[in-house]
Amino acid sequence: MNDIVCISPVDGSEVARRRIATDSEVAATLAAAGRAQREWSKVTLAERKARMLSFLSAMQAQNHEVVPELAMQMGRPVRYGGELRSLEERVRALVELSEEALAPLVPVERPGFRRMIKRVPAGIVLVIAPWNYPYLTAVNAIVPALLSGNAVILKHAAQTLLVGERFQSAMNQVGLPKGLFTTLTLDHAAAEKLIASRAVDHVNFTGSVAGGRAIERAAAGTFTTLGLELGGKDPAYVRADADFDFAVEQLVDGAFYNSGQCCCGIERIYVHDEIYDLFVGAFADIASRYELGNPLVEGTTLGPMAAVRFADTVRAHTREALAP
Repeated sequence: MNDIVCISPVDGSEVARRRIATDSEVAATLAAAGRAQREWSKVTLAERKARMLSFLSAMQAQNHEVVPELAMQMGRPVRYGGELRSLEERVRALVELSEEALAPLVPVERPGFRRMIKRVPAGIVLVIAPWNYPYLTAVNAIVPALLSGNAVILKHAAQTLLVGERFQSAMNQVGLPKGLFTTLTLDHAAAEKLIASRAVDHVNFTGSVAGGRAIERAAAGTFTTLGLELGGKDPAYVRADADFDFAVEQLVDGAFYNSGQCCCGIERIYVHDEIYDLFVGAFADIASRYELGNPLVEGTTLGPMAAVRFADTVRAHTREALAP
């Protein structure tokens, strides 16, 4: 198959279909990124910061389209407003902290020595972003990479193909060197081939443990640096002296937000036996108020899972838990 297809979890319709980039297109992207990065590395940090704030404005201007579009791609209810509000907080914080983060490290003075660790751009950064928080997780890598003087190639998840195009549209509006930021449509095999080629200097991946292993294998022997944020198992502990109402409310949200599709979602809860029964009752009461339905309807608080296979996994877990 030469296409990547996004199938909506809302109604099973085809949201987007994009052709996988050819080898020659990948090579051209890499060449353009290399040229642009050399130019960008000479731009002052003050100017880079200004461009990233302009990028933020360009992204915010798309929010009225982003919210329903995201609901159709991965099922998050429109009542939560997409991710651009949180994206603004991230971008502004990254810009504000960049000067301190990129300053040289100067060790304690030692007679006869002048010592300093200087931060320099890596070169070309490949960002492989997931579908569950497609804007936030991507911007966490893209903006720091650009602020640091690097070029960025974004490979977004098949389930959120249009998110990559939103990033591209915003970046195209802020006067970056041509080729500095490019969204590429790649399947897993093409992404692994790119990593193994030694053509990129750093890879940032957010996703599954299996995906992280595949990236490690592809990068073996290349000395390409990796940043991997993989899925985890996240427990919560509720002590007898906890703020009871606060704990219940936060843990219900932590378990059910985004239909539970979070790398930091609450997967199991340990409750002190003194308050166990009370906690279970209160938790069930709040959970029962969720409205499962069409994420495009304002009253819906719980949308569909992003793919049938994910829903099947949850059904299997439920059967296992209820089995005698």
